Formats: sequence, C-alpha cells, structure tokens
Amino acid sequence: MVNELNVEDGEYSEPVSPTAQYFNSSVLSVCVLAVLDSEIPIDDSPALGLLKHVFLPISPRFSSLMAEDENGVKHWKKVEVKLEDHIAMEQLPHNRPLWNIHIIKYPTSNAAGNIIFKLHHSLGDGYSLMAALLSCLQRADNPSVPLTFPSLTSTPNPNLSVRGTSIYRNIPKVLRSAFNTVSDFGWSLMKSSYVEDDISLIRSGNPGVEFKPVVISTMTFSLDDIKQIKTKLRVTINDVITGIIFLGTRLYMQEGRNKLNNEHSTALVLLNTRAIREYKSVKEMHKPCAEKVWGNQFAFLHVSIPELTSLESLNPLDFVWKAQKLIQRQRNSGAIFLTARLLEWLRKFKGPEATAKYIYSTIKNSSMALSNIIGPVERMALANHPIKSLYFMMIGGPESLTIAMVSYMGKLRVAFKTEKGFIDPEKLKSSIQNAFEMMLKAAQDIA
Repeated sequence: MVNELNVEDGEYSEPVSPTAQYFNSSVLSVCVLAVLDSEIPIDDSPALGLLKHVFLPISPRFSSLMAEDENGVKHWKKVEVKLEDHIAMEQLPHNRPLWNIHIIKYPTSNAAGNIIFKLHHSLGDGYSLMAALLSCLQRADNPSVPLTFPSLTSTPNPNLSVRGTSIYRNIPKVLRSAFNTVSDFGWSLMKSSYVEDDISLIRSGNPGVEFKPVVISTMTFSLDDIKQIKTKLRVTINDVITGIIFLGTRLYMQEGRNKLNNEHSTALVLLNTRAIREYKSVKEMHKPCAEKVWGNQFAFLHVSIPELTSLESLNPLDFVWKAQKLIQRQRNSGAIFLTARLLEWLRKFKGPEATAKYIYSTIKNSSMALSNIIGPVERMALANHPIKSLYFMMIGGPESLTIAMVSYMGKLRVAFKTEKGFIDPEKLKSSIQNAFEMMLKAAQDIA
C-alpha cells in the first residue's frame, strides 16, 4: 500500500529507489530491528527530544512516506511527524514514516533495559541504518571524541600479487573468471527460479514462513579468540566467522543421526557494494557533492554450505578455507553485476512487483541468510545511558533461519532469527559454540 502524492504541494524529497520498492511491496516487506542493551534502568523522559532533534534530521526518509504521483511513480513524500505515534507500535502503518521505537524498562539477563529501533528496509540497508544509529550515540567516556572502528585491513595474500608477472600468465585467470561468471550467474538464476534447497532441520519449506512466529536469540564470542584463528590461518575475520557458522549449522543438522546426511543447503550472504568501507557521518552522507552512500546498496551471494565428509576425521579448519574459497569466488565473479542488470531489466519491463517476486523466490529457495556489520571499539551511550551491547536482525523474510552479527567493544554478538517450533535455537547455538571451540583448539595446535 502506498499513498497518493500531490505534486503541486512539492512535498517529496526524492524518488523511491527500485530496491526500496522491492522491500515494500505486496510480496515482500522486510524490517530491521536494532536492539540496544542499556547498562542502567531506562529513563524515557528525553526520548521525544532525542527523536526530534537528533534522529529525524539524520535522513529525510525518517519524516517521509511512500507516495505515488499521477504517473504511478513512487516518491518519498515529506509529512509532519507525530513522534508519539512512533513509540511502542506493533506494526508499521503506511500512512506514517516507516519506523518506530520500543522502550523496554524491564531488566533481562543481559541488560537493565532495552531500546529497540524498528526500521523498514526500504529506508536503507544495514550500512545506512547503522550509520543513522551511530549518529544518535556518543562515546560514553568522552562525547566530544568520535567513535572509532576496527581496521578493515586484510592479511595480505602473496598468491594474489600480480606485480612483475607476464600478461600471458594472467590469461588463464581471465578465462577462469569469465567461466565462473557465467557459471555463477546461471546457478543464481536457477536458484532464484527453479532449484530449491533440500528440506532440512534449518529449512522447513512451509508456505508463508514470513508470517509465522519467530524466536530471536543471541550468543557472544571474543574477537581476540577469533583473531587467533584468523592469524594462524592467514584469512579474514569474515572467513573465520562464516566457517564457524557453516560448521556449527552442519553439526546441528547432523545431531542425533548415525550416518552423514548432507542435504543441499545454501546461504544468502549479504554484501555491501559501496566502494567505501568506513562509515560516513550523516553530514558527509548528505553533502551535495558527496558520493551517494545512503539507501540500499548491497548484493546477495549464493554460497553453498560445505558438507561434512566424516565426523571421525573432521578437520574443523577446512570449513574456514572452504568458506574463504567460496566467498572469494563469488566476490571476484561478474555474476553480481549481471544479477543487478537482470533485476533492473525485470523492473523496467515487468515492474517492481515482478522483481519483488524474484527476490522473494531467491530468499525462499535458500536455507539461511547471513549478514554482518562492524560496530565501534569504544563503549557508547544514548542520552547518558551506557550501552552494554547491541545486535540487529532482519525480519519479514521467507527464510526459516537468519543470522546477523555485529562487533562491539572487542566482542562479536551473533543474533539468530529462527522459525518458532521448527528450529531449536538453544541446540543450534550449542552446535555453533562447539564448532567455535573445535576451530580455536585446532588453530592453537598449529605450530
């Protein structure tokens, strides 16, 4: 549902991007939850002032709604925001800007209280929304000093160096890249249209999964331990995390079985496609001459979850290397570009609804979705409330399992959205913890 736009009023800020339309359609409606764990009991008296003076100015979309002009073209239409209407609502009504906030004053095992931002995915992707959230937060120890983030420098791989090599030596690489592009694009097309993952302990295949109740749970790892594995294997932190998730998932799928039963399962890995890698401030994002960084700028990578070959002779580190190889191949393939062109073609000739159906099928045919975001190194505070930890989650998609990760103060918080009554979240977390301990021990045993 969208509203009618009166162009004569001049009340729109910008056209709605194609991706934003896909995520807010009759087929697909995806939201992002950002959960802040407060160290102290929450005083909600400054909430309205914070929203008005800090949150709303971050982006015009936070005070806009989707509207159609007389030609059926969707725009973000500026409206007057009644902040009271956005606190503690169950749904996101389409006659108001697509966000709300929940303030939970009851203590839990993890926090003295919680602040939950619910933001529709059409407003922006994880990068945009994390940048918006960080604009509301300050360093707890010194608010005048900006937050800092872990270095994104990867461990150099000598095998990737081409300095001093002949052009003829690169021909096999070019041919292999071209073959991989065609192969990966064809596979992605089939996965989105015809080929579904096997029914398994992490994929129910039930119709309407997006409307069923879910359970959201979390677990935490030490980044220092993950860096130990990274250093020993000379891979990236993302490779290690993905390997742990893949191995833990396979162990969960194998639990209680006497023989290996490797169902075909794939993960949709969300990839930020921006050329920049660090967060930009809101002021930098909205400069007229600045590179466009706000909005939805990401791609899906279809990554097959490696199979267990043997429980007796299992080398857990194999899952890290396999994850690295699979993700690097997808990143270096031109399939991401071809998929983007396909979506644009579908939108142009068949409309946003047909494109949304294609994306819906892509997600539904896979077994899980994976996403991760880099958080700050220092402790943050929101309106003088120190933030003990945080996590985020995408909701509304047709998958039985979603895993989202964020780093903060030397810890990695991993959140799970599981289909209620189908996936046992405690057993899944136990399997992933087991995979982590196996990998850490195997890495420490490397001379």
